[in-house]
Order: sequence, then structure tokens, then C-alpha cells
Amino acid sequence: MGNVLGALKPKIVWDIFEDITGVPRPSKKEEKIAAWVVDFAKKHNLEWKKDALGNIAIKKPATPGMENRKPVVIQGHIDMVCEKNSDVEFDFDTQGIQTWIDGDWVKAKGTTLGADNGIGVAMGLAVLASDDIPHPPMEVLCTLDEETGLTGAIQLGTDLLNAKILINLDSEEDGTFTIGCAGGLNTAGHFTYQHDAVPSGSVAYTIAIKGLRGGHSGIEIHDGRGNAIKFLNRILWGFSDLYDLRLASINGGNKHNAIPRESFAVITLPKVNEEAFLATVANFDFVIKAEFSSKEPNVSVTAVPAEIPSKVMQKNMQFRLMNTIYSMAHGVIRMSPDIEGLVQTSTNLAIIETRDTEVYILTSQRSSSETEKDDIGAMVKSSFLLGGAEVVAGDGYPGWQPNIHSPILKTALGVFKELRGFDAKVEAIHAGLECGLIGEKYPGMDMLSFGPTMKDVHSPDERLNIPAVQNCFNLVKAILKNIPE
Repeated sequence: MGNVLGALKPKIVWDIFEDITGVPRPSKKEEKIAAWVVDFAKKHNLEWKKDALGNIAIKKPATPGMENRKPVVIQGHIDMVCEKNSDVEFDFDTQGIQTWIDGDWVKAKGTTLGADNGIGVAMGLAVLASDDIPHPPMEVLCTLDEETGLTGAIQLGTDLLNAKILINLDSEEDGTFTIGCAGGLNTAGHFTYQHDAVPSGSVAYTIAIKGLRGGHSGIEIHDGRGNAIKFLNRILWGFSDLYDLRLASINGGNKHNAIPRESFAVITLPKVNEEAFLATVANFDFVIKAEFSSKEPNVSVTAVPAEIPSKVMQKNMQFRLMNTIYSMAHGVIRMSPDIEGLVQTSTNLAIIETRDTEVYILTSQRSSSETEKDDIGAMVKSSFLLGGAEVVAGDGYPGWQPNIHSPILKTALGVFKELRGFDAKVEAIHAGLECGLIGEKYPGMDMLSFGPTMKDVHSPDERLNIPAVQNCFNLVKAILKNIPE
């Protein structure tokens, strides 16, 4: 403990966070981190309980004199998005995250950091482990599989919590209270196809789009960042007929809630077209760099020789696939007409994966309007159907309706002003939070979300601001001290 982060303040939070980063915790594979959380509870002689799915609630009695205050639960999710750069050797199933300090920021070496939401969990556990923080009856709720479908919150047991107030520590901007969020939906397309033999006299290349910033599809979708799948398809669509390109495979992205940073296609073409094709790829690299110079300074488009594949897609399938991707919406669909600067509705072309007899494409839609969420889902579905794909749409999850009259918000605003000397910002966000789902399970729960500043979450550029962690933990402690009866 404390090998890299041990000198940072508040020490108890950073020590617990560093312990958490050392435990593998991919979404849907949280067994190791869940066992670690239970061991933490046992070590501190705290009561704990699991629901049927495996969400964990740890309870701690109130400090003397605060027994009659309203009970509070601090909540965070224990899974993390597992993204790495393609040139980084790393196994998220077995290895702990390698952290390092860069000025005022904690980062990871070539991978996501997992501060989303490891730092929130660490703060909740730090309150439980401390003996000098006044607090009402306390619970810390650690949910599973937030990042790939909010599964933990969706299947949360209704007898797990006693709290009347929920503090979610999964927001990412110091000085901001979140009181509402968008709902979401995943829509997938399955293209089945037959193979052709590779035409004789062909050469093979791997076209690669790399170096994009990626990021969270709820938080950064409005920022105008590039989508690696869209860039790659632009090449394929534009030059397939010109150079008689045949597609063997196309792959890109790996998380439904991350903007794709990289994509790769293995193609064949007649040897006679090789020189012109390579010149075109080099020119496209120049074009993309010019178009996205401010947003994607590190983007690269390359074509390198590859082994001749055993087969290629039939031309009809290639045509349908490329046209579907080209026509499919990606990015902001509508800004909020009521809240300046808030994205109301968006869609993310997230993953493409070539399998033995099908190409799988996953997209995710978000909106603060349930009807607009359904509408953009239908728009994406129509693109898939026109391309001849089988469409599978998830059930989705609801948004969290803002309550500007929330008592915990009023308490938090007063405490923040006293601590910092200025007013906190109050907002709703386009990203998804578990609050709406937890509120459905526990009607009447008064809820608030905040957290320390993080940047570029869901990408290997993820970083956590060190001073903001101190600010956030001070705020947690002050709110707990001021919870009313």
C-alpha cells in the first residue's frame, strides 16, 4: 500500500484507491474486487450483506450523538472500463493497473485508470475505516457491472438498504452537483454473410486508424472527436470500387459507452492497384489530420502489408455493410432546448466485430427524453434494416429526473459554500448514472451525485485530479456531519 500514491492527501483515500487499482475488476468479472470489498468489511468488523446478484452493502452505526440523523448511503460501482492502447501488453483479467503521478494528475500507463468509479468507492470505504469522521447511520453500496449495462442497479435487491439519502460519487467535475441524467439504450445489428475465395493475383493490407482520443460517449460526445469506425469505413466506401478492394475483416471499438479510438480492416486488392491504393491512403491520412487537427492531433491512417486471408466477404455483403455504416448516425442528435449546453439526445457507433459468419455492430443511444431515446433507437434500427441486418435492441434504462427542491441538495449547497467560499454548480448530465434505477428500487430516496475532476474516462488518457480528490473528500465529510434528523 502506498507504493506510488502513498504520499498524496488524504492518505486514507489514496491508500484504499491504490489497493483497489491493484485488483482486476473488468465489468462482469468483479469476483476478485467483490472478495476484496468483503475482506475490507471483515477487517474493520463491519456488517455486510450481498443481494442475489452480488451487489454489496456495508453498514456502520452512527457516531455517538448522531443516531437520530437520517441514514445515508454512499454509492459507487466496483467495475471499470478496460481500454488499452493497441501497442500495450496488458491483461485486465489478471493484472493490476499501473498508476503514476504527472503533476496534479494520477494516470495509468497505457490503460484506463479505473478512477471511474474506483475513487468514489475508495472515499466511501475511507469513511467506514475512519474513527474521526462524524456521521449518521451509514451504508456503502458497491454495485456491479455499471459500465456494460447498469446491471447491478437494475437488479439491485430491494431489501439491501435502509438509508433515506443517497450520495453517488460517480460524477467527474469538482464543484458540480449532479441532480439528473439521461436514460440509455443499446441497439445491435447482426449481418450474416457467405465467403468468397480471395481473387488470384491479390495482395493484402491491414488498414489501421489509430491515435484518436476516444472518451466517454455520454460526457465527450459533444466535443467533436473522431470515430475510428467511421473514418475507416470512409476509406472503404470511397475506394472499394476504384481499387477493387475486397474486405476480409473489420474490427473497431470494444465498449458500448466509449467512442472508438482505433479500428482495423484486412483487405485484398489486385497487385496492379497497389501503388495507387497506398498513395490514396497516405492522402487520406493528410485529409483526416487537416480536418481534425484541433480535436485529434495524434490520429494516424496507415496501410501495412498483411498475410493473404483465407477468404473475403461476398461483394453484396461488403456493399450492404459499408453503406449501413456510412448512413448510420453518430454524435449529437439534439441539444436540450431548456438547459444551455446540455446534450439531450445522442447516439454512439461503438463496436464493429467480424466473426466467422457475421459482422456484429453495437451502438448506444442516450437521451433525457424517453420518447427521443426511442426515436433515435428507431432511426439506428432503420439503418440496420435497410442494410439487411438482424436487429436486437436492449430494454434500456431510465433517466433520473432532476429535483431542484431536494433536501440533500440544499444541505450540500450550504456546506459547499462554507467550505469553498463560492457557489457550486448544479446540473443534469448526458451520461448515465445509477441514481434513477436505485430510486426506482427505493422510492422516496433523496439523491445527489458529485465527485472529483476526471478527464478522458473510458480511454487510456483517463486521469484523476489530485487536489480535487481532497476537495471532494472534505465535502463528503462535511455533508455527513450536517445531515439533519
